Amino acid sequence: MAVVKSTDSDIDQLARLLRAEAESEGDLGMLMVGNVVINRALANCLDFKNLRTIPDVIYQSPGGFEAVQFGYFYQRPRERERRLARRVVNGERFYPATNSLWYFRPEANCPDQWFNQDLTGRYKKHCFFTPTYDDCPNVF
Repeated sequence: MAVVKSTDSDIDQLARLLRAEAESEGDLGMLMVGNVVINRALANCLDFKNLRTIPDVIYQSPGGFEAVQFGYFYQRPRERERRLARRVVNGERFYPATNSLWYFRPEANCPDQWFNQDLTGRYKKHCFFTPTYDDCPNVF
């Protein structure tokens, strides 16, 4: 059962984002990026208040995703990424992105914190950051 309501168009948009943000990180990397999108739709805290849908999260400005802001978000969705998008919409979570609201790709080591959220871990080139339960209980 979906943890965030979605249409076919929403799935396509999420699939495009997964591909644009993390195709080089493989399926697991794309699934983790998807976790962050879903977590932001559920969060209603910090910078992510009043975001309820996948498009709300994807097109959030400021605070959205580089792929959307800088033009990498142009590729058509493929069935591979659609399947991955459906998995995260249906509630599958993957560590270290399980409860994360942020990720990014630093040139060097991951910082201990990002936007006052603690480093949860790194997967390939992406560092993932998770708020405290007190700050954002809806992502837990």
